[in-house]
Amino acid sequence: MVRRWATVAALLLSASSAVAQGRIGLSVPGKDAASHTQVLVLGTVHLSNAPKGFRPESLTPLIERLAAYKPQIITVEQIPGEACDMTARHPAIYAPEDMRPYCPDTSKAKAATGLDVPAAIAEIKQTLEHWPAQPTGTQRRHLAALFLAANDDTSALVQWLQLPSVERHAGEGLDDGLVKELDADIAANSENFLIAAPLAARLGLQRVFPVDDHTGDNADVADGAGYGKAIQRAWEGVAAARRPIDEKESSLWKSGQMLALYRYINRPEVQRTSIDSDFGAALGDTSPEHYGQIYVAAWETRNLRMVANVHAAFRERPGARVLSVVGSSHKSWFDSLLGQMQHVDIVDVEQVLK
Repeated sequence: MVRRWATVAALLLSASSAVAQGRIGLSVPGKDAASHTQVLVLGTVHLSNAPKGFRPESLTPLIERLAAYKPQIITVEQIPGEACDMTARHPAIYAPEDMRPYCPDTSKAKAATGLDVPAAIAEIKQTLEHWPAQPTGTQRRHLAALFLAANDDTSALVQWLQLPSVERHAGEGLDDGLVKELDADIAANSENFLIAAPLAARLGLQRVFPVDDHTGDNADVADGAGYGKAIQRAWEGVAAARRPIDEKESSLWKSGQMLALYRYINRPEVQRTSIDSDFGAALGDTSPEHYGQIYVAAWETRNLRMVANVHAAFRERPGARVLSVVGSSHKSWFDSLLGQMQHVDIVDVEQVLK
């Protein structure tokens, strides 16, 4: 008996030591499989870089397959209005010139609606809490104006696209200038405007959820030029490995085979090579300042904060189907990090796009 207890004690001590030195698995079994949230991460090219001759209608086969997945929540690579408002209040930390490309000026929408970003966000929340099953054109125009004032032009477009063409006019907080902006967005080369917003409108969703973040990659380096040169040097060292991928992407894009392009950039082996030729290469940087490690740490911090925003978008919707449209360089991080969350299942993008 003494020997048996001694053996058990030794095993417990060994287990305790393993726990202290190792990591505890966080997967918690659930009784209700139906409550598992399904997350499809679609890696995308940035359509703002589309080659001459690109036709938006070439995205139709892609959108058809995404529609068949029937997402109930869609997230996009765009900084939320709350984050834009926060960074604007801390110019010493987030240089306005660095944030300007990600946080457009909302002064025109503020002038038209009388609302700044925080006030517009508050009114959006209240409006959606009492949103009718059959909204009127007046209600949709007003909500579109609120989204513009809140620095969420993609969600504004979701409302605009659900209006009949005769209802797309000024009023309810939209002046002629804002109407022109919305009309221009319909055909603008942006994955948010050409994929996410039309898909959300087609499915009857009222908004998308912006989840981007540039506070995490706001690396504080004394020599910005030296930092940039070090990373560029690292990339040049493995350019040959990356070249076939770039050439294949370019060929598919120029030929208008957008569904094939999306299938290609989301393939695991393409993702692997892309990671190795970017972040893997950076980790091989030998600069005394460790610029490569700083670059990768900033990238990973950004992804952590973006994924947290995605999780918050479906936090109150266990069991929902989620689509996250994000630059293809983020996909593997999104899949890995979201896949660690409780009761979250990552959907195979290859199966959806086949």
